[in-house]
Amino acid sequence: MGRKMLLTKDEGNSLVAWYRENKRELPWRDTGNAYHVWVSEIMLQQTRIEAVREKYIRFIEELPDIESLAAVPDDRLMKLWEGLGYYSRARSLKKCAQTLVSEYGAGLPADHEALKKLPGIGPYTAGAIASIAYDLPHAAVDGNVLRVLARFTGLRDDIRDPAVRKSFEAQLQEYMTASGVRPSDFTQALMELGETLCAVRSASCGECPLQGRCTAFRKDLTKEIPYRSKLKERRIVERTLLVVRDHEKFVIRKRGDSGLLAGLFEFIGTDGSLSPKEALQETEKLGFQAMKIMRLPDSKHIFSHLEWHMKAYEVLCGEITEIREPYFALKKKELQDTAFPSAFQTYLKWYSVR
Repeated sequence: MGRKMLLTKDEGNSLVAWYRENKRELPWRDTGNAYHVWVSEIMLQQTRIEAVREKYIRFIEELPDIESLAAVPDDRLMKLWEGLGYYSRARSLKKCAQTLVSEYGAGLPADHEALKKLPGIGPYTAGAIASIAYDLPHAAVDGNVLRVLARFTGLRDDIRDPAVRKSFEAQLQEYMTASGVRPSDFTQALMELGETLCAVRSASCGECPLQGRCTAFRKDLTKEIPYRSKLKERRIVERTLLVVRDHEKFVIRKRGDSGLLAGLFEFIGTDGSLSPKEALQETEKLGFQAMKIMRLPDSKHIFSHLEWHMKAYEVLCGEITEIREPYFALKKKELQDTAFPSAFQTYLKWYSVR
């Protein structure tokens, strides 16, 4: 006899029926467009749906297809991505779009293996596109799906272990192939269940279509399962920002093409906690003649692996006339129209209301 299936056919049908009845209206859902699935899945990685919704709508309005994404200037792409974080995702999107234009006639291939070979598309995204857009029986296992399946099966293993993900991917693919369930609905149903009823801090088991055979429900283990090992503690970096300006313009800097926040604009910054005197000296080193310095509010920004604890100074200078890359001088309106990482939103908002 073969291995017991992860779900019964009736359980899969119940899950899909629940999804069709209860699914949320999302702008990328049920469009029948593989491009929409791809963009939304990349945006949603490590980002909340509510943070993505309006950004996605604006992105698709301006870049409605793969050709327009492939051709968009980098600075405009970064502005459209502003606030979503992990900006390398946006650069990978454009690189992939250019590959699709040159090698696939500006379309996403309806082939799981071909999808996985594209820039920035890994097993999860390939599975999501294949199943949701093309109804192919390939699994898309994200954190929500891992949580649902770990609770359902009572798995105590670390869900950060790649072997756990691969095992569930194989079992889901086997189930979709054998059961005849529609892959698009089934994949989205598992995601939806994890995002709504089977959430991280709460489980609405009474409404769940899979509660009948769910181990965590039957044994009251929803607070213990899944087990996720702790990540390494984030490194704390003290950082000082210099908002260098004259009465009309602000000086900003474009970061290099590699490393943290690559290719994005920022206020001039340096590691360490500078005193007002040191901040003035740093400004002078850059070639600006400081006239007045004022302390701005402190701010903190959390990246996946480190935290910036920022103090900031506004340094008022004489008229800024000559400036060279990577520095740029922008008026306040231009400042608001330029793509900045969310790390600097405290200071952008400070000047937007002054």
